Amino acid sequence: MNDVYSIKDATKKIEHYCAYQERCHEEVESKLRSMKMDSDEIDQIIARLISDNFLNEERFACSFARGKHRIKHWGTIRITNELKFRKINSRLITTALKEITPEEYLETFEKLSNRTWENISETNALKKRKKFCDNLLRKGFESNLVYEKVKELEAMERE
Repeated sequence: MNDVYSIKDATKKIEHYCAYQERCHEEVESKLRSMKMDSDEIDQIIARLISDNFLNEERFACSFARGKHRIKHWGTIRITNELKFRKINSRLITTALKEITPEEYLETFEKLSNRTWENISETNALKKRKKFCDNLLRKGFESNLVYEKVKELEAMERE
């Protein structure tokens, strides 16, 4: 790997990096720092990427939210926290979460919760409940949804 990049070389390399998949400003900045670029050069390259539409935080946030929900089955809490960690502003996070329809969200929650409940082979009811709740809360689903669902599943199991 080259130790020193010219602005032109770095821009070309970062354009490819951004074209491969959506990136947030933080990821691009970090990549440029790892290429030993100074802050003036980083600002210049990021401005160019934005003007050439290689970098768009709103597009990144929406794509991130859709992908993490549909592929990894994350809830809104986890998605929000991960976007905040990437320094995405609240307005964009709200826009991104609108990408997930309430119907799709609940359908994913239902499938995931039923599958999770079936896959827990714990015989102790309290331990099974804890494992179930921990799993879904870690995925980022709202606690009221999780606790309502666990009560429903426990009632069905008793019948």
